[in-house]
Amino acid sequence: MNAKDAIKMHQILGFSKIFNTVNPAPKGNKNKYVFFPGCSLPSYNPAVVGKVLDHLQERLGMEVGSMLKCCGKPTLKMEAGSSITCCGKLNQSIDKKGKFTDRFSQVEKELDNIGAEIIIVTCQSCLEIFERHGKRKVISLWELLPEIGLPKDKVGIGEGSDVIFNIHDSCSGRDKKNVHEGIRWILKELGYKTEELRKSRENTMCCGLSGLAVHGNYDISKKIMKKRAGESTTGHMISYCAACRESMETGGVDSLHILDLVFGDTYKKDGTENRNMGILKQWDNRFKSKIEFDKRK
Repeated sequence: MNAKDAIKMHQILGFSKIFNTVNPAPKGNKNKYVFFPGCSLPSYNPAVVGKVLDHLQERLGMEVGSMLKCCGKPTLKMEAGSSITCCGKLNQSIDKKGKFTDRFSQVEKELDNIGAEIIIVTCQSCLEIFERHGKRKVISLWELLPEIGLPKDKVGIGEGSDVIFNIHDSCSGRDKKNVHEGIRWILKELGYKTEELRKSRENTMCCGLSGLAVHGNYDISKKIMKKRAGESTTGHMISYCAACRESMETGGVDSLHILDLVFGDTYKKDGTENRNMGILKQWDNRFKSKIEFDKRK
């Protein structure tokens, strides 16, 4: 399967009713917020997706609905072709067009149907798409959590850990200073020790997956993954993008998503394990994430 075929298949499934769901806020409440976790996190950890929604409804009230769907950025990247930069950030000159317009309009229509006002995202690509092409306010979960707080029983949970984490910042969010600060606030609030990489925040490096290069030349992508993972000074890497997390593990470093820590037990060195999975398991997880949202109607 070539690169375009892989992206086409991802988008067909990503917009399929099998893996999509839209749920308004429970009990007939106003849909002030909609939690939109994107693609990679639901494909990695369905339980965490449900726990985030529970936490948002606890702290923001029952005016939080949920939506599981792709934002359409892979389609836009494919249509943009050579206009994509190496880090996957779309050039500002690219306009909406073709299938992306159709697919993103589906997202907007479903948000219209439930009267959504504010979109809460975990994915930097989703944040970019909604900021550039959407008509609603969008906020990153990593900016929101410092405002509403973490689960009370998780504050300080990392103080007994023997792990020091490096932080891999997403390249598509290089310009998001508030996101960088939010991630570091979360880790500090959890009680985990961190050590900054030489290239982080606005100077972060690509994880090897961005720009969909992995579908075009896997060998080059894997070299980038190994290079970035090899920059770890502690042997343990935290990401806030599930795709970045996967590539860091592929590159050879112990790799977690920050929500593994927010909703998990104290993480120690003896908890190191392989978390990567095949494509079938990822789509199975995506379906389980749909169930997590649907059972909270």
